Amino acid sequence: MPCRGVRGATTADANTTEAILTATRQLLALMIRQNGIQKEDVASAIFTTTKDLDAEFPALAARQLGWLDVPLLCAYELSVPGALERCIRILIHWNTDKPAHEIVHVYIKGAVDLRPDLSKLPPVDWEELERWIQAHLNTQARSIRKPPPPELPKQFR
Repeated sequence: MPCRGVRGATTADANTTEAILTATRQLLALMIRQNGIQKEDVASAIFTTTKDLDAEFPALAARQLGWLDVPLLCAYELSVPGALERCIRILIHWNTDKPAHEIVHVYIKGAVDLRPDLSKLPPVDWEELERWIQAHLNTQARSIRKPPPPELPKQFR
């Protein structure tokens, strides 16, 4: 069975944990649904963000959607002057017999401008999508971020 790449990108509304996870869950849910991806068929996934998004690992969204046994990796995009800000990208390596020309790549929100040639999704019912996400949400998935160190008392600064 061949391994195919499924690409997608979106933008987060802010550099906050919730904004990053919401945007990533929406993008990943659309990628899954548009292509009929089953988590058992996913070899791995790479998540990248622009450097202005550092409040959370976007891969946590995949864990929240049940991808507990899928190898996931987060990285930064290159900092290119004039590039789209607050951008999250996903590349899924998917084991499928589907031919490459049938793969649906998903570009939403501000990321539509990155690949207008691949941004031809039917209209998205965002409320229905959120219901799907909530039905698949694993509330046990937690961030691996370390909490910030406690602030030192003034006499030790």
